[in-house]
Amino acid sequence: MKKYAIIVAGGSGSRFGSTLPKQFALLGGEPVLMRTIRAFHAYDPHTDIIVALPTEHISLWNDLCRQHDFRISVTIVEGGASRYESVKNALSAIESSDGIVAVHDGARPLVTERIIADGFDTAERTGTAIPVVAVTDTIRQLDRTGSHTVNRESLVAVQTPQVFNLRLLRDAYSTPPSPIFTDDASVVEYRGNDVTLFKGDVDNIKITHPNDLKIAELIIAERNG
Repeated sequence: MKKYAIIVAGGSGSRFGSTLPKQFALLGGEPVLMRTIRAFHAYDPHTDIIVALPTEHISLWNDLCRQHDFRISVTIVEGGASRYESVKNALSAIESSDGIVAVHDGARPLVTERIIADGFDTAERTGTAIPVVAVTDTIRQLDRTGSHTVNRESLVAVQTPQVFNLRLLRDAYSTPPSPIFTDDASVVEYRGNDVTLFKGDVDNIKITHPNDLKIAELIIAERNG
């Protein structure tokens, strides 16, 4: 079945504390977003990759591609005001009605071939695939009376890529946007679909703060031996 990857790279960099959005920060000598794209291309060069970028950053991306001699072919679409809108715009760029589509954060450049492969394989069997890892921090829930500890054994942290049957995801994104949609799985579940979880990777971190780049550099150095 044909594979697609939607990479959402619409961050403004507000939490990153820089005028340059995190997806363009250098990691191992090249922009984070390029590393993310390379991961999917390395898994399967025939995967169609669609990147959702803010309109004001498209020219910057083109400049960076020339500067770094980046030649992997991708389709660029304009991102929306929210993640939901960006994914919906990217889905509109897929002409086929059948296939499997992965939706991934542009700022998760350390995703491995194993996670990508497991996601596509699981979604091909079940229609959905959501990578998760165990929660290791102690969690407290706030309420009107104060707070209380939550049993972390019943919790998992969700990662990307989240992978879906293309028809199923398109149907889910026909739903009007809502603040409760924090990721693609929440949109799919809202339409009454169950989602299948699979094992993620603690190294599949999202670059959110400057210190995350330092952690990512260490992970890369460890992988390179």
